[in-house]
Amino acid sequence: MSERESAAPPPAAVAPAAEEMLPAAPRISQHTRAEALRRVNRTGARWLWEWAKSFVIAVGLFVVVRAFLVQAFKIPSGSMERTLLVGDFLIVNKLVYGAEVPFTERRLPAVRQPQRGDVIVFQYPIEPEKDFVKRLVGMPGDTLEMHGGALYVNGVAQRERYVVHTDPEASTSEEDFRWQRDYLVRTVEASRSGYHPSRNNWGPLIVPAKSYFVLGDNRDNSLDSRYWGFVPDSLVRGQPLFVYYSYAPDSEQRFAWLTRIRWERLGEQIR
Repeated sequence: MSERESAAPPPAAVAPAAEEMLPAAPRISQHTRAEALRRVNRTGARWLWEWAKSFVIAVGLFVVVRAFLVQAFKIPSGSMERTLLVGDFLIVNKLVYGAEVPFTERRLPAVRQPQRGDVIVFQYPIEPEKDFVKRLVGMPGDTLEMHGGALYVNGVAQRERYVVHTDPEASTSEEDFRWQRDYLVRTVEASRSGYHPSRNNWGPLIVPAKSYFVLGDNRDNSLDSRYWGFVPDSLVRGQPLFVYYSYAPDSEQRFAWLTRIRWERLGEQIR
Protein backbone atom coordinates (compact mmCIF):
# COMPACT_ATOMS: atom_id res chain seq x y z
CA MET A 1 0.00 0.00 0.00
CA SER A 2 1.35 3.37 -0.96
CA GLU A 3 1.92 6.21 1.47
CA ARG A 4 -0.77 8.35 -0.25
CA GLU A 5 -3.40 5.69 0.20
CA SER A 6 -2.54 5.21 3.85
CA ALA A 7 -2.99 8.97 4.44
CA ALA A 8 -6.55 9.06 3.02
CA PRO A 9 -9.10 10.62 5.34
CA PRO A 10 -11.48 8.35 7.20
CA PRO A 11 -14.98 7.94 5.73
CA ALA A 12 -17.57 10.58 6.83
CA ALA A 13 -19.86 9.61 9.72
CA VAL A 14 -23.40 8.74 8.72
CA ALA A 15 -25.91 11.50 9.84
CA PRO A 16 -28.46 10.27 12.36
CA ALA A 17 -32.15 10.09 11.35
CA ALA A 18 -34.25 13.25 11.84
CA GLU A 19 -36.40 11.47 14.42
CA GLU A 20 -33.36 10.74 16.52
CA MET A 21 -32.39 14.44 16.56
CA LEU A 22 -35.78 15.61 18.18
CA PRO A 23 -35.94 15.70 21.96
CA ALA A 24 -38.02 12.91 23.44
CA ALA A 25 -41.52 13.91 24.64
CA PRO A 26 -41.73 13.96 28.40
CA ARG A 27 -43.64 11.06 29.85
CA ILE A 28 -46.47 11.82 32.33
CA SER A 29 -46.20 9.62 35.31
CA GLN A 30 -49.17 8.01 36.96
CA HIS A 31 -48.58 10.20 39.99
CA THR A 32 -48.77 13.38 37.89
CA ARG A 33 -51.97 12.24 36.19
CA ALA A 34 -53.59 11.44 39.51
CA GLU A 35 -52.59 14.82 40.90
CA ALA A 36 -54.07 16.61 37.86
CA LEU A 37 -57.30 14.64 38.23
CA ARG A 38 -57.52 15.52 41.91
CA ARG A 39 -56.98 19.18 41.05
CA VAL A 40 -59.84 19.09 38.53
CA ASN A 41 -62.10 17.37 41.05
CA ARG A 42 -61.25 19.94 43.70
CA THR A 43 -62.05 22.75 41.25
CA GLY A 44 -65.41 21.19 40.38
CA ALA A 45 -66.27 20.57 44.01
CA ARG A 46 -65.32 24.15 44.90
CA TRP A 47 -67.57 25.46 42.10
CA LEU A 48 -70.48 23.31 43.28
CA TRP A 49 -69.95 24.46 46.86
CA GLU A 50 -69.89 28.13 45.87
CA TRP A 51 -73.04 27.66 43.76
CA ALA A 52 -74.79 25.87 46.65
CA LYS A 53 -73.85 28.67 49.06
CA SER A 54 -75.15 31.31 46.66
CA PHE A 55 -78.39 29.38 46.20
CA VAL A 56 -78.93 28.96 49.95
CA ILE A 57 -78.20 32.65 50.57
CA ALA A 58 -80.60 33.68 47.79
CA VAL A 59 -83.36 31.45 49.15
CA GLY A 60 -82.73 32.73 52.67
CA LEU A 61 -82.92 36.36 51.53
CA PHE A 62 -86.13 35.64 49.62
CA VAL A 63 -87.72 34.03 52.69
CA VAL A 64 -86.66 36.92 54.94
CA VAL A 65 -87.84 39.58 52.50
CA ARG A 66 -91.18 37.85 51.91
CA ALA A 67 -91.77 37.14 55.59
CA PHE A 68 -90.78 40.49 57.05
CA LEU A 69 -90.50 43.18 54.37
CA VAL A 70 -92.61 42.97 51.22
CA GLN A 71 -94.91 40.62 49.35
CA ALA A 72 -96.41 40.57 45.87
CA PHE A 73 -100.20 40.64 45.61
CA LYS A 74 -102.52 40.35 42.60
CA ILE A 75 -105.93 42.03 42.37
CA PRO A 76 -108.46 39.34 41.35
CA SER A 77 -111.74 41.33 41.56
CA GLY A 78 -113.17 44.77 40.94
CA SER A 79 -114.13 45.53 44.55
CA MET A 80 -111.53 48.32 44.80
CA GLU A 81 -112.10 50.03 41.45
CA ARG A 82 -111.12 52.68 40.56
CA THR A 83 -108.26 52.71 43.05
CA LEU A 84 -107.18 49.19 42.09
CA LEU A 85 -108.06 47.35 38.90
CA VAL A 86 -108.38 43.68 38.05
CA GLY A 87 -104.95 42.68 36.73
CA ASP A 88 -102.96 45.02 38.98
CA PHE A 89 -99.93 43.52 40.74
CA LEU A 90 -98.96 45.22 43.99
CA ILE A 91 -95.96 45.40 46.28
CA VAL A 92 -97.21 45.17 49.87
CA ASN A 93 -95.22 46.62 52.77
CA LYS A 94 -95.47 44.02 55.58
CA LEU A 95 -93.10 45.80 57.95
CA VAL A 96 -95.20 48.94 58.44
CA TYR A 97 -97.83 47.29 60.69
CA GLY A 98 -95.45 44.78 62.24
CA ALA A 99 -94.75 41.62 60.25
CA GLU A 100 -95.70 38.29 61.79
CA VAL A 101 -92.79 36.01 62.67
CA PRO A 102 -93.27 32.73 60.73
CA PHE A 103 -94.45 29.69 62.73
CA THR A 104 -95.15 31.85 65.79
CA GLU A 105 -97.95 34.12 66.98
CA ARG A 106 -95.57 37.01 67.56
CA ARG A 107 -95.18 40.12 65.46
CA LEU A 108 -92.32 42.54 64.96
CA PRO A 109 -92.75 46.07 66.34
CA ALA A 110 -94.92 48.15 64.02
CA VAL A 111 -93.61 51.27 62.32
CA ARG A 112 -97.10 52.71 62.83
CA GLN A 113 -100.62 51.50 63.45
CA PRO A 114 -103.25 51.30 60.69
CA GLN A 115 -105.13 54.55 60.23
CA ARG A 116 -108.56 55.41 58.89
CA GLY A 117 -108.33 55.75 55.13
CA ASP A 118 -105.46 53.26 54.67
CA VAL A 119 -105.75 50.60 51.99
CA ILE A 120 -104.78 47.38 53.78
CA VAL A 121 -104.16 43.73 52.94
CA PHE A 122 -105.55 41.26 55.48
CA GLN A 123 -106.54 37.65 55.89
CA TYR A 124 -110.21 37.09 55.17
CA PRO A 125 -111.74 36.30 58.60
CA ILE A 126 -114.06 33.65 57.15
CA GLU A 127 -111.24 31.89 55.23
CA PRO A 128 -107.86 33.03 56.65
CA GLU A 129 -105.94 31.29 53.85
CA LYS A 130 -107.26 34.00 51.49
CA ASP A 131 -105.92 37.56 51.38
CA PHE A 132 -108.26 40.53 50.83
CA VAL A 133 -107.52 44.16 50.10
CA LYS A 134 -109.96 46.89 51.23
CA ARG A 135 -110.00 50.40 52.65
CA LEU A 136 -110.03 50.84 56.42
CA VAL A 137 -112.94 53.15 57.36
CA GLY A 138 -113.59 52.28 61.02
CA MET A 139 -111.18 52.23 63.96
CA PRO A 140 -111.79 50.59 67.37
CA GLY A 141 -114.47 52.54 69.22
CA ASP A 142 -115.82 54.33 66.11
CA THR A 143 -119.56 54.53 65.49
CA LEU A 144 -120.38 53.80 61.84
CA GLU A 145 -123.56 54.04 59.82
CA MET A 146 -124.61 54.40 56.21
CA HIS A 147 -127.58 56.26 54.75
CA GLY A 148 -128.34 56.17 51.04
CA GLY A 149 -124.83 54.88 50.37
CA ALA A 150 -123.16 57.74 52.28
CA LEU A 151 -120.84 56.71 55.13
CA TYR A 152 -120.98 58.45 58.51
CA VAL A 153 -118.20 58.07 61.08
CA ASN A 154 -118.98 59.26 64.61
CA GLY A 155 -121.93 61.21 63.19
CA VAL A 156 -119.90 63.00 60.49
CA ALA A 157 -120.55 62.38 56.79
CA GLN A 158 -117.35 61.33 55.01
CA ARG A 159 -116.11 62.86 51.77
CA GLU A 160 -114.74 59.78 50.03
CA ARG A 161 -113.22 60.90 46.74
CA TYR A 162 -112.16 57.35 45.91
CA VAL A 163 -115.64 55.76 46.09
CA VAL A 164 -117.54 54.71 42.95
CA HIS A 165 -121.11 53.41 42.61
CA THR A 166 -121.64 51.05 39.70
CA ASP A 167 -125.02 49.53 40.61
CA PRO A 168 -126.73 51.69 43.24
CA GLU A 169 -130.21 50.20 42.74
CA ALA A 170 -129.32 46.56 43.40
CA SER A 171 -131.12 44.99 46.33
CA THR A 172 -129.63 42.76 49.03
CA SER A 173 -131.05 40.25 51.47
CA GLU A 174 -131.54 41.35 55.06
CA GLU A 175 -130.08 38.01 56.13
CA ASP A 176 -126.64 39.14 54.88
CA PHE A 177 -126.54 41.71 57.69
CA ARG A 178 -127.95 39.73 60.59
CA TRP A 179 -124.56 39.72 62.36
CA GLN A 180 -124.79 43.52 62.83
CA ARG A 181 -127.52 43.25 65.46
CA ASP A 182 -124.98 42.38 68.16
CA TYR A 183 -123.06 45.64 67.58
CA LEU A 184 -125.93 48.12 67.22
CA VAL A 185 -126.02 51.33 69.20
CA ARG A 186 -129.01 50.92 71.48
CA THR A 187 -131.41 53.59 70.23
CA VAL A 188 -135.08 53.68 69.50
CA GLU A 189 -134.39 53.86 65.75
CA ALA A 190 -131.95 50.94 65.78
CA SER A 191 -133.41 48.37 68.13
CA ARG A 192 -132.99 44.65 67.54
CA SER A 193 -136.63 44.17 66.59
CA GLY A 194 -136.90 47.18 64.31
CA TYR A 195 -133.57 46.89 62.51
CA HIS A 196 -133.88 46.28 58.75
CA PRO A 197 -130.43 46.88 57.21
CA SER A 198 -129.50 46.85 53.54
CA ARG A 199 -126.33 47.36 51.56
CA ASN A 200 -126.67 51.16 51.53
CA ASN A 201 -128.53 51.67 54.81
CA TRP A 202 -127.30 50.19 58.08
CA GLY A 203 -126.03 51.02 61.55
CA PRO A 204 -125.13 52.72 63.71
CA LEU A 205 -122.56 50.09 64.73
CA ILE A 206 -119.73 50.35 67.25
CA VAL A 207 -116.38 48.88 66.18
CA PRO A 208 -115.07 46.63 69.00
CA ALA A 209 -111.58 46.80 70.48
CA LYS A 210 -108.68 45.41 68.42
CA SER A 211 -110.82 45.33 65.30
CA TYR A 212 -111.31 47.32 62.07
CA PHE A 213 -114.19 47.94 59.68
CA VAL A 214 -113.30 47.84 55.98
CA LEU A 215 -115.14 48.69 52.77
CA GLY A 216 -114.34 48.34 49.08
CA ASP A 217 -114.03 51.54 47.06
CA ASN A 218 -116.46 50.01 44.55
CA ARG A 219 -119.26 50.15 47.10
CA ASP A 220 -121.87 48.40 44.97
CA ASN A 221 -119.63 45.44 44.13
CA SER A 222 -117.63 44.59 47.22
CA LEU A 223 -117.75 41.72 49.71
CA ASP A 224 -116.63 43.63 52.79
CA SER A 225 -117.33 44.26 56.50
CA ARG A 226 -120.97 45.09 55.80
CA TYR A 227 -121.55 41.41 55.07
CA TRP A 228 -119.15 39.42 57.24
CA GLY A 229 -118.08 41.69 60.07
CA PHE A 230 -114.93 43.20 61.53
CA VAL A 231 -111.27 42.46 60.81
CA PRO A 232 -109.25 41.48 63.92
CA ASP A 233 -106.02 43.47 64.06
CA SER A 234 -104.08 40.18 64.19
CA LEU A 235 -105.16 39.41 60.59
CA VAL A 236 -103.76 42.60 59.05
CA ARG A 237 -100.87 41.70 56.72
CA GLY A 238 -99.61 44.99 55.36
CA GLN A 239 -100.14 48.10 53.26
CA PRO A 240 -99.92 48.17 49.43
CA LEU A 241 -97.24 50.58 48.24
CA PHE A 242 -97.44 50.74 44.45
CA VAL A 243 -98.45 48.90 41.27
CA TYR A 244 -95.39 47.16 39.82
CA TYR A 245 -97.22 45.54 36.89
CA SER A 246 -100.69 45.77 35.37
CA TYR A 247 -102.55 44.41 32.37
CA ALA A 248 -106.14 44.27 31.19
CA PRO A 249 -107.30 40.64 31.32
CA ASP A 250 -108.99 39.35 28.18
CA SER A 251 -110.28 35.78 27.97
CA GLU A 252 -110.01 35.82 24.17
CA GLN A 253 -106.30 36.67 24.12
CA ARG A 254 -103.83 34.04 25.30
CA PHE A 255 -101.03 36.55 25.83
CA ALA A 256 -103.02 39.46 27.23
CA TRP A 257 -100.39 39.80 29.98
CA LEU A 258 -97.97 40.84 27.22
CA THR A 259 -100.20 42.60 24.69
CA ARG A 260 -102.54 44.51 27.04
CA ILE A 261 -100.10 46.04 29.53
CA ARG A 262 -101.36 49.18 31.27
CA TRP A 263 -98.12 51.14 30.99
CA GLU A 264 -99.60 54.23 32.65
CA ARG A 265 -100.24 52.30 35.89
CA LEU A 266 -96.73 50.94 36.36
CA GLY A 267 -95.21 52.48 39.47
CA GLU A 268 -98.47 54.18 40.52
CA GLN A 269 -98.67 54.77 44.27
CA ILE A 270 -101.72 53.49 46.13
CA ARG A 271 -103.69 56.03 48.17
